[in-house]
Amino acid sequence: MGRYELSDFEWTAIEPHLPNKPRGVPRVDDRRVLNGIFWVLRSGAPWADVPARYGPPTTIYNRFNRWRKAGVWDRLMDAITKAYDGDVQMIDTSVVRVHQQGATGKRGVEIVVSVAREAGSPPKFMPSSMRKGARSSSS
Repeated sequence: MGRYELSDFEWTAIEPHLPNKPRGVPRVDDRRVLNGIFWVLRSGAPWADVPARYGPPTTIYNRFNRWRKAGVWDRLMDAITKAYDGDVQMIDTSVVRVHQQGATGKRGVEIVVSVAREAGSPPKFMPSSMRKGARSSSS
């Protein structure tokens, strides 16, 4: 099994939730295509650079887009969550990247927690001194 490929357990949880309507030309193996999609998403490589073992890049890209539009990915995430009894955690790496100078740890660590806010209220991660009406009268 490759680095980014589905385990047998993950495949058995996902397989029943995949679309299975036969149309025209028989589909390429779903597991192979999914492994190709995950390879692109996890490696960050362009679609055209998918290794040949996963199939043609256009097939992988088109399947990803069709399933996105059809809501298949939402159903798959629900199936995976159910298979792991709701014990699934995800981190969007775009929010945990640190500038190279920020990785030294010399200045300490500040953890900022952002919470969904109600309409009209200020963002919850904003320090109280920055909120409207909390500014000093000297400015």
